[in-house]
Amino acid sequence: MAIGIVIAVIVVFGLMFMSSYNNFVNSEENVNQSYAQIENQLQRRLDLIPNLVNTVKGYAAHEKEVITSISDARARLAGAKTPGEEATANAELSGALSRLLVVVENYPDLKANQQFAQLMDELAGTENRISVARKDYNDQVAVFNKKVKQFPGAIIARIAGFNEKEYFKADPKAQEAPQVDFGGNG
Repeated sequence: MAIGIVIAVIVVFGLMFMSSYNNFVNSEENVNQSYAQIENQLQRRLDLIPNLVNTVKGYAAHEKEVITSISDARARLAGAKTPGEEATANAELSGALSRLLVVVENYPDLKANQQFAQLMDELAGTENRISVARKDYNDQVAVFNKKVKQFPGAIIARIAGFNEKEYFKADPKAQEAPQVDFGGNG
């Protein structure tokens, strides 16, 4: 009789563990899927930028510093490995793009260029999709992290090796307005 009770308790705990473990696996996959959407949209953005830069180069050949900063930031974003690195590189690229938009204001013919307007529309749409993807990712991270921290999930997470996930946070520098220098001081 006692052996039957022990076996029943072990079976119940085993089923609870398997259920919780599978729940963690599902939640972790939701986080990974959401992160993949961020990467997908960031890649789309990276693909649009060379066309935008080449269009601007034809009109604003002497704005090399802005174009170089976009190219450098794009390369850092392409090489980023973690959500934190991607967030920082994304903020740098956003700052460089906003400096480019300030430069574009000095070239009315460029603003009227149909290819440039189409690229800007595509880029704006991509920026919106990136924002939605980041929110969706952070929502999934919040769900997962709560499971990792709450009892009894914290015990199961520790046993099964599930750790908290990193949020996709904006770089603190993103709070500052970009500085634009048109080379008037030298």
